[in-house]
Amino acid sequence: MTTPISATTSTASFAPPISALLVANRGEIACRIFRTCRALGIATVAVYSDADAGALHVREADTAVRLPGAAPADTYLRGDLVVRAALAAGADAVHPGYGFLSENPGFARAVQDAGLVWVGPPPEAIELMASKTRAKELMAGAGVPLLAPVDPERATESDLPLLLKAAAGGGGRGMRVVRELGYLPAELKDASAEAEAAFGDGEVFAEPYVERGRHVEVQIMADGHGGVWALGTRDCSLQRRHQKVVEEAPAPGLDDALRTRLHDAATAAARAVGYRGAGTVEFLLAPDGRPYFLEMNTRLQVEHPVTEAVFGVDLVALQLRVAEGEPLPTATPPQPHGHAVEARLYAEDPARDWQPQTGALLALEVPDEPGLRLDTGYVGGDTIGVHYDPMLAKVIAHAPTRDRAVRLLARALERARVHGPVTNRDLLVRSLRHPDFRAARLDTGFYDRHLVALTPPPGPEELRLAALAAALADEAARRQGPGPGPVRFGAWRNNPSGPQVKRYRAEPDGSEHEAAYRTTRNGPVPETGERVVAARPDHVTLETDDGVTRRFAVTVHGDTVYVDTATGSYTLTALPRFTDPADRTEPGSLTAPMPGTVVRIADGLATGAAVEAGQPLIWLEAMKMEHRILAPASGTLTALHAAPGLQVEVGTLLAVVRDTDVPNAPDVAAAPDAAVQVTQDVTQDVTQDVTQDTAVQEEATP
Repeated sequence: MTTPISATTSTASFAPPISALLVANRGEIACRIFRTCRALGIATVAVYSDADAGALHVREADTAVRLPGAAPADTYLRGDLVVRAALAAGADAVHPGYGFLSENPGFARAVQDAGLVWVGPPPEAIELMASKTRAKELMAGAGVPLLAPVDPERATESDLPLLLKAAAGGGGRGMRVVRELGYLPAELKDASAEAEAAFGDGEVFAEPYVERGRHVEVQIMADGHGGVWALGTRDCSLQRRHQKVVEEAPAPGLDDALRTRLHDAATAAARAVGYRGAGTVEFLLAPDGRPYFLEMNTRLQVEHPVTEAVFGVDLVALQLRVAEGEPLPTATPPQPHGHAVEARLYAEDPARDWQPQTGALLALEVPDEPGLRLDTGYVGGDTIGVHYDPMLAKVIAHAPTRDRAVRLLARALERARVHGPVTNRDLLVRSLRHPDFRAARLDTGFYDRHLVALTPPPGPEELRLAALAAALADEAARRQGPGPGPVRFGAWRNNPSGPQVKRYRAEPDGSEHEAAYRTTRNGPVPETGERVVAARPDHVTLETDDGVTRRFAVTVHGDTVYVDTATGSYTLTALPRFTDPADRTEPGSLTAPMPGTVVRIADGLATGAAVEAGQPLIWLEAMKMEHRILAPASGTLTALHAAPGLQVEVGTLLAVVRDTDVPNAPDVAAAPDAAVQVTQDVTQDVTQDVTQDTAVQEEATP
């Protein structure tokens, strides 16, 4: 790999060098920017909400300034407070990162008006690209290929399917796919109302909907001296809720002519708006190979590390260089080398409608090997709260070929130790090994087609062995007692005795497993026939009947046991011998799936009301998103405990529904997969959303 390009001297005239940089962001991107600042000798300033007081980006900064409050609207989205913090801390520059205020021209102007250096594009360029309709007009004038807009008032059957999109924003809000002309007026109305609520602008436009398109983008870097680099392509087609999950560079399967066309179009887009700094021009690639302009993101992208790996550059260092008034180091970009793939590790449960997860992150350890990079805003011991995006980390692999990079990343994720809330780690491993991904058959409908196959419950044999390892580790800890020293399995008797039995519940699927063993003079002997090679409180080695040796790393946190193996990880809850009747949940209970705030109750909902299966009853806000609690079946609401403003914890009882289809039927137990739906991002930060159609023809923010 070539040496990363950093801010070096030039013969051009300079702005005053940056000595202290405030990052108007949090988490992973703040930590990543601080890393470059340390390498360049620039002091760092963090801002933080009350919820982030102990966050990693705060601990890593040289100086930190509190923004009172917890909600993004009261803290990271308050540009006036951020500018005031920069001045108070003595910073002379502001970097917005991505999300939050990164594409807000008013904030960029406020930074400059305060006499601070803005590490981003000119406010005018941000403004020009803020409206998709205006951006498309500019791109048409610059010769960039576009999808022809469709006038909704004149649409015919031949125009279907149509995609309705909000002019002022992304992330899926204000987006609808219309496949029947009769639904168009109502969908227009709903899309406009949603756009108005999310962005303060109800303008909606329509364009042809492209089935199974690919999301391909070009990284741009421009200076103030007329230099523009097109740093290759990226493919970001693996998405859920219009948010990217796996990204790679270069985009596979593109011929040289198409790559050149995309590079030229992206360069033309940058020049058309007088761009400066890092940006991304996004395209939809139709199945026939034709590219169409989607939008330009006037900021650094989450997926920028794959471009850095392939081109051997530091994009943040280049942003700082350009902000100081220097030209790009060379007239043309460096040559690319190899292939890079990035996976976003989220605290979420893909098998349950991608529900975000919260709680203590007990361990986050990714193998530190050549070709691997970890960008994160968390370490073991941190807490994942309810206020912000649930992305824990980005894991990036770089290798000479795509196949080697994909294999390296999949294996690194498989071997990672991630203890705490449920994550998408297993989904990522299976995605990277899926035949369609390995063959680069990529499009934005990947998860719509394959999600069920990619989220199977663990096999019973694997869970049985994990439970056995947990039980043997527990026995070793009990026999050893406190302090160091060898494990001694005492209390052996030469008269027969019953086996020791321990019970565990697998998380999150809830299946229960028993582990039985007998204690002998030579140690424990499993009832199922495995031979115990070694048993310590933190490690168990078993030899199975077929002579295969399996090693299990065991970590215990209270009643939760994490069992890590070479081919998978398992989370178990140790169960008592007898169930406490107080722990039983009333049938038909709708409980909170995560901590959050009740923000809305369905109109007219009250005890005794009749409800229909799938009807939204309660809206819960958590982790920047609204989650709809749905009626599990048609019936009668027999209890309602939720009210707007109520703060709830996981498992808080919200309502009870009794099935009225069958006389004297018990209350209906809500199926966890169907009882909750994520509906809408509620802030302007990193966005996630769900629409009726899952294929994406939109920027996946960020």
